[in-house]
Amino acid sequence: MPAQLLQLEAAPDLVDRVYRTLMDAISDGSLAPAERVTQEEIAQQLAVSRQPVLQALRLLKRDGFLQDAPGRGLQVVPLDAQRTRDLYQVRGALDALAARLAAQRRFRIAPELLEAGRRAASGDNVMAMIDADMAFHQALYRAAGNPLIEETAQLHWRHLKRVMGAVLQQMAQREAIWDEHQAIAEAIAAGDADGAARLIEEHGLHASDTLVERLHAVLNPPTQDPRRRQ
Repeated sequence: MPAQLLQLEAAPDLVDRVYRTLMDAISDGSLAPAERVTQEEIAQQLAVSRQPVLQALRLLKRDGFLQDAPGRGLQVVPLDAQRTRDLYQVRGALDALAARLAAQRRFRIAPELLEAGRRAASGDNVMAMIDADMAFHQALYRAAGNPLIEETAQLHWRHLKRVMGAVLQQMAQREAIWDEHQAIAEAIAAGDADGAARLIEEHGLHASDTLVERLHAVLNPPTQDPRRRQ
């Protein structure tokens, strides 16, 4: 006779919820680069016990979002322009492969997804802009029919969200990103594998150059000449 096991409650994973909350705070700048993070303060703010916070902090350190702080404790990893460019090189290769495979299947990306992206780009909600951009690329990854593409891209996207959160607020012409997405979607639907791959490579290169340039400006703001102060 099989052993009688107690039923488990289908409760959300608290560690995952703490992880995602902190990840969003790092992405939108609520937890700023180089800001010190303590287990006690996070537990108090989220009204949870220290144990799930400790586990979430360990995961964030493992994934490269937190690092040891001077002295003791942890801090948010500073933003780095060269690392951003490196991430885009990897993402660009994955995107081009996904676009080529999706075009071979003549996949049609939902018009509602593109419309939602344009609405987000015209607003002021940075997280909505990031979520819409990620939704487009995730739809593309799934359309490729190779689950390893999306799995590989996920960690890179988490890091890119930080850079996007830091600079999107200052970018004009955010709607142009969705013109590029529209062109990519049309090439995929038409079965133009070479064209879709080329367009998305150009899209990634343009995004990389723009974000890195803006990131340099964020990290190195111009100093005011004290002689010009009134």
